[in-house]
Amino acid sequence: MAAVETALGAARAAGRPILVTYVTGGIRDDWTDLLAAMADAGADAVEIGLPFSDPMLDGPIIQQASAAAIARGATTADILAQLSNRTRGDVPLIAMTYANHAYRRGPASYCRELAHAGIDGTIIPDLPAGEAGDYLAAAQAAGLDATLMVTPATPDEQIRLIAGRSRGFLYVMSVMATTGPARGRDDTSGWAVAARARRHTPKPVLIGFGIDAPHRAAAAAKHADGVIVASALMRQVLDGATVSDISRAVADLRAALDQAWR
Repeated sequence: MAAVETALGAARAAGRPILVTYVTGGIRDDWTDLLAAMADAGADAVEIGLPFSDPMLDGPIIQQASAAAIARGATTADILAQLSNRTRGDVPLIAMTYANHAYRRGPASYCRELAHAGIDGTIIPDLPAGEAGDYLAAAQAAGLDATLMVTPATPDEQIRLIAGRSRGFLYVMSVMATTGPARGRDDTSGWAVAARARRHTPKPVLIGFGIDAPHRAAAAAKHADGVIVASALMRQVLDGATVSDISRAVADLRAALDQAWR
């Protein structure tokens, strides 16, 4: 097992609900401080979004965050270089971006670049599992956990197949929609897919999309091994939240999750 699966599996074995947070690489000068603050406040892993000009699965908040990073001149090479130059923390890092980034470089080169920068895992949300063979092999060769995704519409047999190929954890999209707050949207029924998915894999199963507040994180975690929180944190960053503000926000999520499992 690579670092993501090892760390998240250890959290689950210790009876702790898993919290994965997210920061858009290059969103502002102190973005690596945001990453460190998330880890220190209780995140078990942190996704790093590599900015992309057309993030089709991301809602307006992550789109705005990507646009802000690109406007500052952030590139994948710059972001990876900044990660290479920082002191390695205790929690695994997961690169999340679109297939264009990986296939423009070639999956093998892309995965080696991630590993060299200290990345432990990778997610490409627009790459179908059935077409991901070369990417999955490249990730394994580079020592990365390549995580795959399922949705509320994924049939059980397909969940089983995807879960068998996923590494690190299985990412459950709670709704057939883009990322972002769940205001005016009932996606709680989608959480049930996590319970179905857990029957098909020994790996942690995490719910993402629409987890926009501590109480929703706690509620979702009762159906899975933990949650992924992205847009809610990036909204605060875009609104000018300080590193301390983000630390408190992650600590609140951590506390709500831990209370839910007591």
